[in-house]
Amino acid sequence: MYNSFFKSAGLAALMMGAATFSGHTAPYTVDLSHSFIKFETSHLGFSKLSGRFNKFSGTMNYDPAKGPDGQSIKIEIDITSLDTNWPDRDKHLRSADFFNSEKFTKATFESTGYDGDANGGTLKGNLTLLGVTKEISFAIKKIGEGKDPWGGYRAGFEGSYTLTRKDFGMDYNLGPEAEKVEITLQIEALKDK
Repeated sequence: MYNSFFKSAGLAALMMGAATFSGHTAPYTVDLSHSFIKFETSHLGFSKLSGRFNKFSGTMNYDPAKGPDGQSIKIEIDITSLDTNWPDRDKHLRSADFFNSEKFTKATFESTGYDGDANGGTLKGNLTLLGVTKEISFAIKKIGEGKDPWGGYRAGFEGSYTLTRKDFGMDYNLGPEAEKVEITLQIEALKDK
């Protein structure tokens, strides 16, 4: 759960992948009302703990004529919006033991490359969390794209990433089962008019 931040990375990846497959060249903006960055980790090896970030934003650009190299995406996550449906736990996760959200209020993912086709592929980029930047990669898949009932054009993607907390300096001991965090990204982006 502490690595939920990484979900943002997956999200970005999804968005970027979708762009590479579409024939509609234009900037897109992430639709927060239909997008999710979720995370899950072990609780002491007894059960699973899930959560999400309620506030994040993102943009992507792509040019199908340039192929995968012409695509880009950037996601910014408000770490203070972490939500596991338990206020005391959320307060602890925002503390210096984990996300240190008073000092590091944002986490970002910025793509650096994509390898795939219209059905999906692998997104690469730089994830910055707790002041540490790491290059990561993860699989993404396009869910669908097309015109919406209100005259807009949308594209949706999903992806997943497994985060290792210690890679970003988050070393509060919760036992070996909690070192890995599974991040799930579900992104819907709206073409800018």
